[in-house]
Amino acid sequence: MALKICCRLARRLARAVGRRDGFAAGPPARRSAAGLQYQYAVAKQRPSCSWRSLCSASQSSPVVTYEELKKLLVAKSGVVVDVREPWELREYGNIPGSINVPLGQVNGALQLKPEEFKEKYGGSMPSTTENVVFTCLAGARSIKALEAAVSLGYSNAQHYPGGWQDWAKHEILQTKD
Repeated sequence: MALKICCRLARRLARAVGRRDGFAAGPPARRSAAGLQYQYAVAKQRPSCSWRSLCSASQSSPVVTYEELKKLLVAKSGVVVDVREPWELREYGNIPGSINVPLGQVNGALQLKPEEFKEKYGGSMPSTTENVVFTCLAGARSIKALEAAVSLGYSNAQHYPGGWQDWAKHEILQTKD
């Protein structure tokens, strides 16, 4: 019974967050960011319920786990964009294979021509249909970058809520084993 209620709630949330009709309070970007944060909170509270199983098969979760990110990087099946400031990458480190585009530049960067993007940020610009995962230190800025990308038409944009802190924790644990 609880699973049935959870599934119904997930479908309703997905529809509500996907709506861009302008009738709800606040601008669409604000509604969506709050909706994504709420979806993440609900998913985190119910670890036995996977978002991929709760939502329809055609929709993918806006949240990426460490394991999913690791697979994406190994398979090179998407682009990982780190939205921290360059000094943070120098100070703390970065996820191997990620491209650094500071949060304040994400909106403009995703509207550049591919060759300009590559020259400025040192990596290939993702297409609007390509898997794009945004990450930061702990997940707060990556959700803002996700919202900017979605508003620009990036249909497969996701974010890694654990950010660098979660990545480093997992990588350190693997090296100790």
